[in-house]
Amino acid sequence: MQSRQCVACGQTFRPRLQTPQQCYCANASCQRERRRRWQQTKRQSDIDYRANDAQSQRVWREAHPEYWRDYRQRQPKYAERNREQQRERNARRRARVIANEDASGRDFALTSGTYRLTAADQGVIANEDVWTVEIDVILET
Repeated sequence: MQSRQCVACGQTFRPRLQTPQQCYCANASCQRERRRRWQQTKRQSDIDYRANDAQSQRVWREAHPEYWRDYRQRQPKYAERNREQQRERNARRRARVIANEDASGRDFALTSGTYRLTAADQGVIANEDVWTVEIDVILET
């Protein structure tokens, strides 16, 4: 059988005779990558698999409630990287326009007339049921 290039690591390998369509070499890390990709595809396409997987993870988390706290204590570089990434996300979020229900003030009253509502920019964050709109008063002549 002809040699192939591993999809995960790029090294050439000879597929097993029993698996002519083999795309991954026998390296343990490549086999983990193969299983990871299969699971990712399966979660996206199979509702039952996704539900069972989520239930299994929930049971594990309940059985190991201190896992992530302990992991962060053992891995200070991971914890610091996570904190830095959160700071960056917070900074990006603060840079966007935020609308809240009190933005216009309680004593603001619109005059009677015809108004045109247009969509706000995609980057705008709005709280709960608040609508962010541009209002143009159109005067009839």
